[in-house]
Amino acid sequence: MKKYILLLAILFTTITFAQTVTSKKEDASVEQYELLKKVNQYYPDITLSKSVTNFYADGNIIDTQQDFDLRGTKFSSYKIGIEPGSKKVVFDYVSTEAGHVYGDVTIFNGNALRTTFSEKTNQIEVSLNGKSVYLKKL
Repeated sequence: MKKYILLLAILFTTITFAQTVTSKKEDASVEQYELLKKVNQYYPDITLSKSVTNFYADGNIIDTQQDFDLRGTKFSSYKIGIEPGSKKVVFDYVSTEAGHVYGDVTIFNGNALRTTFSEKTNQIEVSLNGKSVYLKKL
């Protein structure tokens, strides 16, 4: 009897957590575009684009990414993601000039707070509305 209960528990747990994830290339929603516009205003290295790829799980957006054509640019890799709720942009790029740089920009009380990690310079930087407020070399 215990074996059957355990089997049923595993079966129902597996069914409960199974999700169908789909992606769709589409125009950014008004909230997503407004976030990108605000971030780009203070941090122009975060590009502004109307085209995004939204990832859906059971009809809800779980992740958003922008796709870029890197031909002719200084970047060998350039990724931007928008978290659900359109309050945070996550970035990760690699260039010969800057090296590997990643971090995020969060909108908090109308302000754009950016945390940047640079592997080439081995630095952590925190900026508020485009102005550096903390810089630490590790």
